[in-house]
Amino acid sequence: MMSGTSMDGVDAVAAVFTNGRYQFIGRSSESYSTHLRSSLISLCSSGPDEVLRCQECGNEVAKIYAKVFNKLLEGTGLETSNICAIGAHGQTIRHSPQMGASTQLINGALLAELTKTDVVTDFRSRDLAAGGEGAPLVPLFHKCVFSGSVPRGILNIGGISNLTYLPALGSDADVFGFDCGPGNVLMDGWTEKINGTPYDHDGMWARSGKVSEKLLALLKKEAFFDLTPPKSTGRELFNLGWLESKLSDESVEDVQRTLVALTAGTITEAIERFAPDIQELFVCGGGAKNSLLMQELTAMNPARAVKTTAALGMDAQDVEGAAFAWLAKRFVERQPGNLPSVTGAEGGRILGALYPA
Repeated sequence: MMSGTSMDGVDAVAAVFTNGRYQFIGRSSESYSTHLRSSLISLCSSGPDEVLRCQECGNEVAKIYAKVFNKLLEGTGLETSNICAIGAHGQTIRHSPQMGASTQLINGALLAELTKTDVVTDFRSRDLAAGGEGAPLVPLFHKCVFSGSVPRGILNIGGISNLTYLPALGSDADVFGFDCGPGNVLMDGWTEKINGTPYDHDGMWARSGKVSEKLLALLKKEAFFDLTPPKSTGRELFNLGWLESKLSDESVEDVQRTLVALTAGTITEAIERFAPDIQELFVCGGGAKNSLLMQELTAMNPARAVKTTAALGMDAQDVEGAAFAWLAKRFVERQPGNLPSVTGAEGGRILGALYPA
């Protein structure tokens, strides 16, 4: 089960993994209430009574996860006895790899109590303790289920965009991955501020504006874009305050259109700089539903086939949930879940902490 940087809700996937093969069983989801979402977003920066508010939100997130879990069982006909373990990512509110810390809110003990099922959570801490970025954690899963005969990129566009490079099967090249920069976080934040809606459906509002080359150039000056992998980021950097500090006289529509260009452009520039031999680019996450963003990526990558992961047999919205199910499986088997070539950790590590049923 996964709740990403967009902070819009929880996605769950029931899956069976046998001999390296992925079998989809079912999915469910639940949106956060407006109050919970605003409370979580407020915790991404300092404020009063943070400890108390973290405790309250951790409990509420666990309750939402339990609700999604029960919906998943009802929709698939599964029983709790059929579930080996729940992989529960929790909700990231702070990601500070330079401090060796990352905070995902969820009360794992409460989730185990409510679901009567083993819960594996806190996946990032061990990689961070081993000197890694703690993110991204899904590239090893991508390697196992998405590798092909040519070099591929698996691009997740959630709140933050992250790329996994998969060399062709049989190649001696390493799998690697990193955060590219903002995915939907700025587009969603600007839409919510101006229009009062959580996101720009299919990029329709952005289509009414035009790219401000001046603003785009200014946004791209952010030092994060020049860093070499391993690297990861979050709302600590890319937030409305960061955006608004760079605005001048642009129309609100032009800002939105420019943010689409920023997301697509920084992704493309990262590919060209660090993984230029990628021939196929498969997109997952909420950004895969934005046809304007997909059109922009396709136009900026004319030599690459740009599709969603549905072309590889996995719905774009299921990839992250399936990845954390797989990470829970790796924990149960006491197998490493990270890739040092991705996170920069000193070695492979078993990721997660167990709350028994």
